[in-house]
Amino acid sequence: MDEIFEKTLLYDFYGELLTDNQKKIYELYHLDDLSLGEISQQMNISRQGVHDTLKRCDLSLKNFEEKLGLVDKFIKNKNAMNEIHKITTNILNDYQQDDILKNSLNAIDKIAIGILEEL
Repeated sequence: MDEIFEKTLLYDFYGELLTDNQKKIYELYHLDDLSLGEISQQMNISRQGVHDTLKRCDLSLKNFEEKLGLVDKFIKNKNAMNEIHKITTNILNDYQQDDILKNSLNAIDKIAIGILEEL
């Protein structure tokens, strides 16, 4: 998984478990794209303090994922729902004449799409 994508997902799932100060620094660095120096000036702490906080945040977010596994479950469920959508679409394309099967597959596909949109 791409490192930026992974950090984004981890923060989306577990960011609220960080302290307010950690969240602020993490967001300034990763979301607002400020440098360590800019953050240190804005937060009135040393550049090293910003760096250490970011490292602690990354470690905390990874530890939360190791314990809870929510990001992994999310990715597995999303991949499974995409596979269901793909399979139902393929079957629908192959069996256009069977109305009962077509209606059932449309219902399954509609559920899968609804879940995918919520993920």
